Amino acid sequence: MVGAAKLRRAQEKAEAARPYADKLKEVVSSIAAGTQGIQHPMLAKRPVKKTGYLVITSDGGLKGGYNANVLRKVMQVINERHRSADEYALFVIGRKGRDYFRRREMPMVEVVTELPDSPTFANIKTIAYKAVKYFEEEQYDELNLFYNEFVNAITQVPVEKRLLPLDDDALIGETTSYEYEPSPEAVLHDLLPKYAETLIYSALLDAKASEFGAQMTAMGSATKNATKMINSLTLSYNRARQAAITQEISEIVAGANAQA
Repeated sequence: MVGAAKLRRAQEKAEAARPYADKLKEVVSSIAAGTQGIQHPMLAKRPVKKTGYLVITSDGGLKGGYNANVLRKVMQVINERHRSADEYALFVIGRKGRDYFRRREMPMVEVVTELPDSPTFANIKTIAYKAVKYFEEEQYDELNLFYNEFVNAITQVPVEKRLLPLDDDALIGETTSYEYEPSPEAVLHDLLPKYAETLIYSALLDAKASEFGAQMTAMGSATKNATKMINSLTLSYNRARQAAITQEISEIVAGANAQA
C-alpha cells in the first residue's frame, strides 16, 4: 500500500510538472521562430571532444534492476565512445551511482544524494545549473542524460537522451506576436538555460516514478518468494513432525507388544 501511494504521488508530480515544461518550450519556440540568426552557446553544435553525462540513480537498494540497468547502459556507452577519462565528465544523482563510479575511480564533477521521495527543483538546482553552465563555458561539447524512463509500474526503460546542444529544429514553432523587453534575444538568452534545467527536473520526476515502480515490483516479488518459501518450509516441518510422531507411536506399540 505504501509503495503504491508513493508511486501514485510520483506520477502525479511528473504529470503536474509537464505543463510548465511545455509552456516554456512554447515561449522559447515562439521567440526562436521570430528571431533570425539565433546565436546562443546552448544551440551551438561543436566537434565533440569531451562529453558530459548526467546520470540519475537512487539512494537506496531493493529496487530490482533499476540502478543496475541504467549504470550498465552508461558503462556500455562510455566504453564504446571514449578511450580515456579525459574525454568525459559525470554528474551523478543518487548514492548508488556515486558509489558505483567512485569504486571505479571515474571522474565525477558534481554529486547529489539524499533526495526526498518527492524532490523539488531546489534539491537539484546546483547540479542542473553546473551541468548546463559547463556546456556554455565549453568545458565539454555535449551533455547527455541517463535515467529510467517510466512506462508503467512493471516496466522501466533505461534511456540516453541528448540534452545539449538543444535541438534548434525542435524549438522552431509558430510565431506569436509578443513584445519582449529588453529584446527577444535577451529573453531567449535567459530562458534557454531554464528550459534545459527544466528538462533535467522533468527527467528526475520520471525517474522517481520509475524508482517506486521498480521498488513495488521488487518487494512484491520478494514477498511472493518469501511466502512460497514459508509454505514449503512449513510443509517440510509438518511432514517431519508427523514422521517423528508416527515413529514414536510405532516404538510405543512395539514396546507394548514385546511386554505382552
